[in-house]
Amino acid sequence: MRITDVKITPIAVPDVPLANTKGVHQQVFLRAILELTTDTGLTGLSETYGATRTLTGLENVASTLEGLDPYDLSDLRRRVEAALPDVGGVNGPTALADHKLVDVVYGAFEIAMLDIRGKEVGRPLYDLLGGAVRKQIRFGGYLFYKFAKQDLTFGPDIMGEVMTPDALVGQARDFSDRYGFQSWKLKGGVLDPDLEVETMLKLREAFPDHPLRIDPMGAWTVSTAKRVVTQLDGVLEYLEDPCRGMEAMAALSAQIDMPLATNLVVVEFEQIIQAVKADAIQIILSDHHYWRGATGAIQLGAMCRAAGLGVSMHSNSHLGISLAAMCHVAAATPNLTYDCDTHYPWSTKDIVTGGRPQFQDGALPVPDGPGLGVELDHGAVADLHDLYNQAMVVDRDDTDEMLKYIPDYVRKVPRW
Repeated sequence: MRITDVKITPIAVPDVPLANTKGVHQQVFLRAILELTTDTGLTGLSETYGATRTLTGLENVASTLEGLDPYDLSDLRRRVEAALPDVGGVNGPTALADHKLVDVVYGAFEIAMLDIRGKEVGRPLYDLLGGAVRKQIRFGGYLFYKFAKQDLTFGPDIMGEVMTPDALVGQARDFSDRYGFQSWKLKGGVLDPDLEVETMLKLREAFPDHPLRIDPMGAWTVSTAKRVVTQLDGVLEYLEDPCRGMEAMAALSAQIDMPLATNLVVVEFEQIIQAVKADAIQIILSDHHYWRGATGAIQLGAMCRAAGLGVSMHSNSHLGISLAAMCHVAAATPNLTYDCDTHYPWSTKDIVTGGRPQFQDGALPVPDGPGLGVELDHGAVADLHDLYNQAMVVDRDDTDEMLKYIPDYVRKVPRW
């Protein structure tokens, strides 16, 4: 069995103005949909980032994949590295972390190859990763401060403005009613830290049994973060990326007992060793999109277990193929002990057949069909590709988008 054709389709998906410390989400988020076809008629699917650097990398590699054996992941890695020598990262200048293009591109094609292999042998993808230790994947409700959407050209708003602690608790109640989430994560670094502390305390009052966490994305200095930790002692299950950089996280970790998590300062395998030596973090967020695919994410889990680190799961804005892949990786990661992140409720679109997956008590069943267990809705992909051409957004820039809401906004990290 060999790869005979590779199709890459960039799409744009309507988004809403979710705020973070570097700005606000644009009117659309970008994804790339991959279809790898074999000489046996099987097609493997994948979904990844859709901004310019990733698309260019995917296209440069696609032309080299003809004749590739879907079982030969080492050959895939060799072809990716040969096609993308010294190309750097995928993220734009306003991002707070970068991911190696070779890892992102490899991971995208690996998922599609695993999907092919699962379809050929009639087994779900998690079986190719060592087997499932769980068949229900728990997700946490991902809460955001947000603006009311100004321009509805590309899609409707969701929930309107949410810029106070009370409004944020209202958002959580809405998500609880709709999806039954049993834990909450707040994207912080937006309001003054005292207001974000107030928000977490009000969430604790409204949801006394729900695990809570907050992610300021490096918006706080060490002294500010230490003050927040004191105020939220006993409230948070962990604090994610309060400070920017390994040195600052290590300085904070030395002063507190609360676990620190990251998806900003540890994003490559080599950095795990540095973080352990510095005792900078206690939890790493997995993500198959940049941790070298599904097999890399499983390897990350094994390394964290050996190092005594916890494992959680990161999310970016995504659709059903990525959601399915997340579920398979989560199913096969024994030491994934925290609810996974997901942006999925913040979108109303999807590109898989059968309708949008429905959360029950904050959880989703792992697809049990062959491979990823999802099939592509070609009409939906075509519609979102048309939107990609209409929107004319080719890169993510949260800081520039913020100027539409706060004209004198200046990006500053840390801000407090």
